[in-house]
Amino acid sequence: MPQDKLKLNVRQTLLIGLGFFASSLLWSLYNSFVPLILQDFIASTATVGLIMTIDNVFGVIFQPYFGARSDKTRTRFGRRMPYILIGAPICAVLFAFIPQMKVLWLLMLVIIIFNFIMSIWRAPMIALMPDLTPDPLRSKANGLINLMGGAASIIAFLVGGRIAHSYGRGATFLMGSVIMLLAVGLLFVLIKENRLNPRLMTPPDTQEESGDQSFFGLGGFRKLSSDSRRSLFFLLLAIFFWFCAYNAVETFFTSYATTVLGQSEGQAAMLLAFFSVSFVIFAVPSGIIADRIGRRRTILLGLIGLVAVFIPLLFVESLWGIRALLLLGGMFWAGININSLPMVLEMAGENELGTFTGYYYFFSFSASIASPILFGLVRDLSGSFRSLFVYAPIAFALALLAILQVTHAWEKKTQPGDSGNQ
Repeated sequence: MPQDKLKLNVRQTLLIGLGFFASSLLWSLYNSFVPLILQDFIASTATVGLIMTIDNVFGVIFQPYFGARSDKTRTRFGRRMPYILIGAPICAVLFAFIPQMKVLWLLMLVIIIFNFIMSIWRAPMIALMPDLTPDPLRSKANGLINLMGGAASIIAFLVGGRIAHSYGRGATFLMGSVIMLLAVGLLFVLIKENRLNPRLMTPPDTQEESGDQSFFGLGGFRKLSSDSRRSLFFLLLAIFFWFCAYNAVETFFTSYATTVLGQSEGQAAMLLAFFSVSFVIFAVPSGIIADRIGRRRTILLGLIGLVAVFIPLLFVESLWGIRALLLLGGMFWAGININSLPMVLEMAGENELGTFTGYYYFFSFSASIASPILFGLVRDLSGSFRSLFVYAPIAFALALLAILQVTHAWEKKTQPGDSGNQ
């Protein structure tokens, strides 16, 4: 089908996004409440912070592997759905138990198993969208799915916070578990992988499969031409750098606002919400813009915009000025984040989408581990949280330099319309 006649199936995309909606809801609740639960047992903030990186460590180690494994899975339920159907319900049950643990070692056991199971089904769940969506429509689809993720976070903070205030943490975690089970149930009933794309039932080429036996599924990378490998490497390096910047801001902005601007913790969080709300608003438009001018150009504009936004934050102390800059920042971040995964997946064949999704998460989760440590060193040397607005623009600028090296034309392994029932 010609690209100009392709039209995104919005209903199908929203149904595919149910898995991302449910996992985003759980992670928002997890990141908000688990540190508070841990502080009931552990006095050291550093130790609590170390425990909170378990999900990132497991993501780096296990997500590439299970993404690659799902590429080679063939069942009557599909190749991604078995991982979701097994992993999501187990996570829902474990999640409900987290606030109920009265002994530290039991709490840690539940947290570790929960994070491990989440790392099993996250990459297959994300790969479900590109499986069923033609390449030219993936930015638009990713925008819709990230809109659902943003809505899940808002539900977690507003509804979950109110439930926790009225009925305690346990009720909030139970709410997350119930929504997870309902969302995955609807996903299973309404999305049939094999029916929507019968080619997913075809066993992968034997030679292709035998060449990809490494733990991280590096066979997909090795099969690319040298120019394509170079472009993919620099794209993944750019992803690492821009997530270094983003994670530092996400983690330490409230510390900056409380220590430098004199805001309360609640006011600091509300300031950062301007960035998040703007991202949600521009998630879908970012996919549409990329459809018009290309993903690489949209990402370049986003990186240039974020460098221009974060440098003034080093000097601006007016709250209205900071809010305006953060609103702009969320818009530019949407241009980057919505289009980065689809750009990586442009390199993948139909039987490699889970593998390349694993590459994306390996570099983004590596940044989540490295960036808090790197900025912590910068802050210790500078003595001020203002250095956040030196660190972040430099990291975004490094990402910009990396993305400029992504010059080789992507090798198209499928024609538009080959995947998905649009």
